[in-house]
Amino acid sequence: MSEDYCTIGTAEKPPKADGPPYAECVLCREPTEYPESYKGITLCPVCEWQEAQRTACSG
Repeated sequence: MSEDYCTIGTAEKPPKADGPPYAECVLCREPTEYPESYKGITLCPVCEWQEAQRTACSG
């Protein structure tokens, strides 16, 4: 098996920004690593990590 069974391999991430302005995190409103022009859900590194922990499989 090349990927863990709980890995979401098809999830699309926004492109990283080359510099400001950055999009706001949809959860905490802090700046993200993504461009402000990106249309969609953006999370800052902290919220992205916490969301991954919440959705990780338990076993």
